Amino acid sequence: MNKTCKEVIVVEGNHDKSRILEVYPKSEIIITNGSEISKDTLVLLKALNQTKGLILMLDPDVPGEKIRKTINQHVGETKHVFLPKQPCVDEGKGKVGIEHAPLSLIQDALKNHVYESHKGSPSITNKDLIKRGLIGCKNATKKREIVSNAYQLGLSNGKTFLKKLNMFNIDLSMIDAVIK
Repeated sequence: MNKTCKEVIVVEGNHDKSRILEVYPKSEIIITNGSEISKDTLVLLKALNQTKGLILMLDPDVPGEKIRKTINQHVGETKHVFLPKQPCVDEGKGKVGIEHAPLSLIQDALKNHVYESHKGSPSITNKDLIKRGLIGCKNATKKREIVSNAYQLGLSNGKTFLKKLNMFNIDLSMIDAVIK
């Protein structure tokens, strides 16, 4: 097993960092301190993104998505890892965090599910999602969950789901492979 990651991994807190270091002990990890990202941290992340690259591995919840958006607006395109919400929930405390994810899930996500964002012409449209029942129908949320879990995109509404599919170059054949 590779004990390091070549990019800098960005997480929300110290417990998340500790958890990742259990799998990749020599990795460089930056902490955002939750959604209160300082200007200094954003400047640091921008510099690191230009020199080493960043992988955003943030909690699978609304604040995590907000942090992801804030970072991308300030530093440019980055790589992303999304973990499914359920394995990241501490049932006793009801808290969601990377720190609660099984080590095997973290390892698999960093090894097999790192998506590089890119801005280009979208290959998937709303019509494609409607045709496949991923938006605009009764079971759309469940179908989006199946695709999101297969590619570890995190749960999202239809608009965000479409954006993630195109951002991470997931094509229609990949979607069809998991929903049929």
